Amino acid sequence: MPTVIEYVLSRLRDIGVGDVFGVPGDFSFPLNDAISTQPGLRWIGCCNELDAGYAADGYARLKGVGAICTTAGVGELSAMNAIAGACAERVPLFHLVGTPAMSAQSARAIVHHTLGDGEFDAFRRMSGPVVCASAVMTPQNVVRETERLIFEARHHLRPVYMSFPFDLASRPAQGHARPIEPPGSDPDVLRDAVEAILAALDKAKTACVLPGFLAARAGLRSIVQAIVDASGLPFATMFTDKAILDERQPAYLGMYVGRLMNEDVREFVESRDVVLAIGSLFSDLNTGAFTTRIDPARLIAINDHDLTICGRRVLGVEMADVLAALAKRLKWGGGFVLPRTDGISRSAIGSGSEPITAAALYPRWADFMRSDDIVVAEAGTAFMGLGLAELPTGVDFLTQSLWASIGWATPAALGAAVAAPHRRVMLFTGEGAHQCSIQEISQFARLGLTPVIFVLNNGGYLIERLLCRDPSLAYNDIAAWRYAEMPSVFGCDGWMSARVTTCGELDQALERASVAETGVYIEVVTPPYESPPLPLRLQEMHRARSPRR
Repeated sequence: MPTVIEYVLSRLRDIGVGDVFGVPGDFSFPLNDAISTQPGLRWIGCCNELDAGYAADGYARLKGVGAICTTAGVGELSAMNAIAGACAERVPLFHLVGTPAMSAQSARAIVHHTLGDGEFDAFRRMSGPVVCASAVMTPQNVVRETERLIFEARHHLRPVYMSFPFDLASRPAQGHARPIEPPGSDPDVLRDAVEAILAALDKAKTACVLPGFLAARAGLRSIVQAIVDASGLPFATMFTDKAILDERQPAYLGMYVGRLMNEDVREFVESRDVVLAIGSLFSDLNTGAFTTRIDPARLIAINDHDLTICGRRVLGVEMADVLAALAKRLKWGGGFVLPRTDGISRSAIGSGSEPITAAALYPRWADFMRSDDIVVAEAGTAFMGLGLAELPTGVDFLTQSLWASIGWATPAALGAAVAAPHRRVMLFTGEGAHQCSIQEISQFARLGLTPVIFVLNNGGYLIERLLCRDPSLAYNDIAAWRYAEMPSVFGCDGWMSARVTTCGELDQALERASVAETGVYIEVVTPPYESPPLPLRLQEMHRARSPRR
């Protein structure tokens, strides 16, 4: 019989986990040993537990699931911010935690990595709000609980917590259990809901689709595309949903950002008789600081486990079932005329010794992308600029726009590169966020991965300078690092590295990067306060709403 931890790892491998990110610790040694020796699994050591959680997040966005392993107390709490981000962004992660032996826990012994109070369940309780399920894994329950936690993580698209006492992790697992099948929709409710959706679309003279990130997390991109193809309806996306469908297809309207940008797209979407939102999140960023105005009576919102039809909520239906039924029965509704958008200009300006402005930078970055790239963007001005670029076919665009934890993108890019080593991974991050987790670039080199990394250096936290009361205050300043030297410091030998301050230097660096067979690291220096349009619109709105001082 496999041991407790061996059983868990074998099942994680079955559902797509091939790599486990983490930092070792004495309470987690049985887990670390098993991961390192289990066939089909690889241990990916990170510089700290927070970064390991971010990396597992980036990995899971491509593979469907991810895993992180930490020791009790100090390790699991360091990772908790990343786990919370995965919970908010609906990313299923398995958090494997090595804990003190049950003999020590039963005796309420005072051991290291605890609060010294004899309480050993405190940290699992702390994790409660950011996971959808948890269990202490024992020989007697491991088979049953593993299947339950796999089901919960995949059904709710959220992290789960698995605790492994030191003296139980290597004991033989007992019992048998079958995988838990996902629930299906109530047939009668599903039939009525689909009929109602079809009736609303049939009655409507105009309609459009808002495909959302939840559909992508659930692995339903292809069926959402099938709905667009079958219906002939145009679609727009919000920021969190960027590139879940091919943006080069004729049906793509552009980015829908409320009243902040793309006014023609906003007017087009909000004037439709029906808006079909599929797994969309109407958050502050997605709605352009809540400036969207979709009439609830015209909105059909299909969520993962329910839907809303013109203000009426329907329970008992699953997104996959609803979409499958719609794809079979929708009929082509005719042509459409797309509105003009305010996306990134296709023509870059600036040359030679001219400084790198936003108008010069973002078209060049957009043109540098190619089909099948993986783009990882830190939440900030770079992300907001790239969000308006029309991406090539097959590009995955990863960002953390809801939780928006500073420093997420660098380790997440590592996780994405581990998940898809044969695709080009491009990281776009500001220098402030990069300082939070820059050490993880060392893992790219250690694993033989060759990302393209752009570090936007604008002299501090630009997005905060734009939104705060006084941008000159010290809390927006950061230490001046020599970023272009960082690859050599962190062991990325042979990488192409450059620091560019002019349009001419940027063009030369991009030309070299396009043919590089090594990792690429380019520090892009712009004048202070140089920003793409969307953050400036947010600044205007924020100032208009803020009380006068």
